[in-house]
Amino acid sequence: MTITCVAQLMTADPLCVTRQSTLKDAHDLMREKNIRHIPVIDENGELVGMLTQKIMIAKVMGLMAQFGATALERKEKQLLVSELMATDFAAVNAEQSLAEVADFFVSNRHGCLPVVNADNKIVGILTSSDFVRLAARLLKTKA
Repeated sequence: MTITCVAQLMTADPLCVTRQSTLKDAHDLMREKNIRHIPVIDENGELVGMLTQKIMIAKVMGLMAQFGATALERKEKQLLVSELMATDFAAVNAEQSLAEVADFFVSNRHGCLPVVNADNKIVGILTSSDFVRLAARLLKTKA
């Protein structure tokens, strides 16, 4: 099977949080599911932001420095995802060429791209790790 478009490589129906979720909710989800990127959706299911491990770790470290480790969980429960999420991000559609998306990853050094439909609803997520797994699979078939 030749893999040529985003739909063939993306993780469909990714785990998401809402703008009203707390940093604690997102932190727990990342830790429990071993994920590094979480799409943020609104009440209509439309993509409104991205929360990355990098953003989250920076905030958690700042909270620990400011309030101490003992106050971290309490502070995480008070902070909404909407206050942290990135709102300036690129998204792709499921039919886009993987070659085009690969060039975007290389040029922009992003760790992930949300995949949306025409209504801006999240349908998947494509990560740089997906490309590494694809490369490993292709290399093994060539060996």
